[in-house]
Amino acid sequence: MIRRTRAAQVAAPSLPSAGEALRLDGVVKKYGTGASATVALRGVDLVLAPGSFTAIMGPSGSGKSTLLHAAAGLDSPTSGSVRLGGTEISGLRAAQRTRFRRDHVGFVFQAYNLLPALTVEQNVALPLMLGERAVEPAWLDFLISSVGLVEQRRRLPSALSGGQQQRVAIARALVTRPHVVFADEPTGALDSRAGQQVLDLLAHTTRELDQTVVMVTHDPVVAAHADRVIFLADGAFAGHLDGASAAQITQYLTGLGDW
Repeated sequence: MIRRTRAAQVAAPSLPSAGEALRLDGVVKKYGTGASATVALRGVDLVLAPGSFTAIMGPSGSGKSTLLHAAAGLDSPTSGSVRLGGTEISGLRAAQRTRFRRDHVGFVFQAYNLLPALTVEQNVALPLMLGERAVEPAWLDFLISSVGLVEQRRRLPSALSGGQQQRVAIARALVTRPHVVFADEPTGALDSRAGQQVLDLLAHTTRELDQTVVMVTHDPVVAAHADRVIFLADGAFAGHLDGASAAQITQYLTGLGDW
């Protein structure tokens, strides 16, 4: 199904889980003031259900990174509201948002950001330790097994391939049982085989762990792993595709003309 919308609510596909993992209402983000102000987001509405896998695409300057940062609580909107797992994070003070992100938000970025002196299992457990929360051995074992690193769990990052390091980063993003995992070009530094493994793993977390994943990418092949692809242009929604192939996504982008 193809729908083209402009700054209209885009809901996630209907999934078995009830409730909302992420909700944005009328989110505007401006940088600067007066005549020189730049509007990065223009009244964005977005609802994602638990267990959904959403890709966000758009040209440079379309607002996709700004949207990711606002949704994840890395930045606060100029106006509008952001709710993660029922908590309105846009109304929190900076220190409160930091604590909330640590406990309830997962991040996977192109740079793995692993601590070189810590083992695989220590890197995975790091968010819990920083939050002074107990590490559940069974949950830690399950995550390490889920990402296929049981034999590497006591190795340092330097002994791992790029794909293995990114899998550690994914397990670390999941360890707090976050409301949403945000991934920013998670396969950008990987070869095609390792990238495929990481994407399969992200899709697996939505199916088996009911984890909500929001991923920014410029690659139609990467975006095709998602349940829904949302397209941004000039800080507003330009449309979406559900269950699309890489060829369909590429055709859609071509049809938008100004991309």
